[in-house]
Formats: sequence, C-alpha cells, structure tokens
Amino acid sequence: MSREPLTRPIITIVQHIAERQRAFPEAKGDLTWILSGITLATRIIESYVRRAGIAGVLGELGTENIQGEVVQKLDIVANETILRVLGYRDIVGIMVSEEDDEPTIVKSPGSGGKYIILFDPLDGSSNIDVNVTIGTIFSVLRCREDIDESEGTLPHILQRGSYQVAAGYVVYGSSTVLVYTTGQGVHLFTLDPSIGAFTLHTEHLQMPTSGKTYSVNEAYYDSFPDPVQKYLDWTKHNGYGQRYIGSLVADFHRTLLKGGVFLYPPTRKNPKGKLRLLYEANPLAFIAEQAGGAAWDFNERLLDKRADALHERTPLLIGSTEEVEKVMSFHDRGKS
Repeated sequence: MSREPLTRPIITIVQHIAERQRAFPEAKGDLTWILSGITLATRIIESYVRRAGIAGVLGELGTENIQGEVVQKLDIVANETILRVLGYRDIVGIMVSEEDDEPTIVKSPGSGGKYIILFDPLDGSSNIDVNVTIGTIFSVLRCREDIDESEGTLPHILQRGSYQVAAGYVVYGSSTVLVYTTGQGVHLFTLDPSIGAFTLHTEHLQMPTSGKTYSVNEAYYDSFPDPVQKYLDWTKHNGYGQRYIGSLVADFHRTLLKGGVFLYPPTRKNPKGKLRLLYEANPLAFIAEQAGGAAWDFNERLLDKRADALHERTPLLIGSTEEVEKVMSFHDRGKS
C-alpha cells in the first residue's frame, strides 16, 4: 500500500541554484558562489534584526550617510556584514553600497575581480525602531571586459539595468523571505529557523497582470506631476484600495505577490526622484520583468536607463503590466 509523504521535500537555496546551474554546462559556478555569500550575509543580518533590542543595535548612530539620511545602528551592522562576507569571495571585484560615499574595491577587474555587487544593506531602516518590515536589496553585474584599468571603476558600475546578471532582495518580516532571479524566472524562499537555511517556497513566481491596489505616499499629492494626480483621482472612483508600508522592499514584495502598482513619482522637491537607481530601482525592475511585470521611470523603461552617477536617483513606477500601463496612459493623455 503506497502512502503519500507527510511533508514535501526540502530544497535549500544552495541546492536550487546548483540544480539550475546544471542546465548550463559552460557555467563555472560563479553566481552560485556569490548568491551563497549573500544568503549567509542576510542570515547574519536577520539574526541582528530579530534581537536588535537586546543586542543594543536599535536607534540612530547620530550621523548622516551620503544620501543625507540619518544612519541607524543596524544600517552599519548590515553594511559591514555584507562587505565582510562578500569581500572574501575571490571573484568579487567591486562592491557598491547605499551607505558608502565611494565603491569598495576588493580586487581590480584585471586581477580576477569579475563581478560587481550593488546593495542597499537595510532598506526602510527608518522603520527599525517601530518594528515595521525592512529588507536588503542586491544587484550583480559583470565587470566590463572592454574597459582599461586606467579609466577607473565607474565605467564598470554605471551600466544599464538590463545588464544585470542577478538581483534579489530579502524581507525581514513575520517570516524572512528571499526572492532572486538570474534572468531565468523569479524564485521565492523562506528562511527555516530550525535548519538555518532558505528553503524553496515558490519557483517561477509570476506577478498578477492586474490588481486594484496602488501603493504611494499620498502626503505628497500636491507635489506630484499633474498626470499622477489625475491617476490617483481616477482610482478613487474605480474601486482601488491603497496599501503603503513605507519600506520599498516590503511594498514591492506585496505588489509582486498580490498585484497592483507601486509609485514613487518625482516631486517639486525631488524632480529627479528619490529612489537610488543602481541598488534599489534596477534590481526590483529586473525581478518585476522576470515575473511578468513592468517598471518605468514615468518616461522610459527603467532597465534601459543609463546611470550617470554612483548614487543617482530616479522616479519609479513598478508593478502589474496592466496597472503600469494604466498609470502611463494618464501621461500619454497629457502629451496629446
């Protein structure tokens, strides 16, 4: 008599990455090595987040970062953890963090440093002290082979988002989840504290094509461009609901799973937007498109946008394809 198994097989993220690598015989395991380092770093960060109060790492540090934002103690812990863990990966050449003024050169591209890691170590960190969901966002690029070392590191870093070879994020919430893509679909994992590993939850995750939920900080309504205001007015009469957490990674994660749209438009104070292009908007745009969604900067496809500066900011419109198209339709009407 056959019997159904009581539990489904556990597949860890390391197993999953290695299994998918087998489909590419020419692969050398570079991304597996990098992603395993990211999972280790984020598990360490998660342990600090869970015991922040008793570990004495709650609160502000009393300084500001290059973005002009107040630095939290956990920001520094997360930043140093990622730099330390990924810095030991001998294929990592350059590391770029939201918290640091300049890139960290681990190994020059000419000396074997083949990859660039860009990251926001603790997105939504202003929510730490009130126990609201926060996260880590990361992006991986290859160093360019056509750049001479005399040109420095910026030409390697300032690539279009479409050149990303991997991207992902971790959400530290009621459970800790990791979402990643290497350009072959989007996969979601949950941290199992009993074994200390991220285990597969959903493979080839797809974002719903529509969803009557929008996410935006409407406190800035009067400062938004006219087409955005008209779209928000339209939602009030067409059965839409608002959901806004205030942590980009958490708002995007809900949009990825449930559908809808996230907006961070330009404002009078920040006409070029507020979110960082390289290590916030680009990786989420890569994930969104791989899951069947869309991402724009209200003018062009986000992954086509070329950065001109390390900490360049951008507006962001991201989510279900039909909802992104609906927002953009109000911009098109303004042009006609």
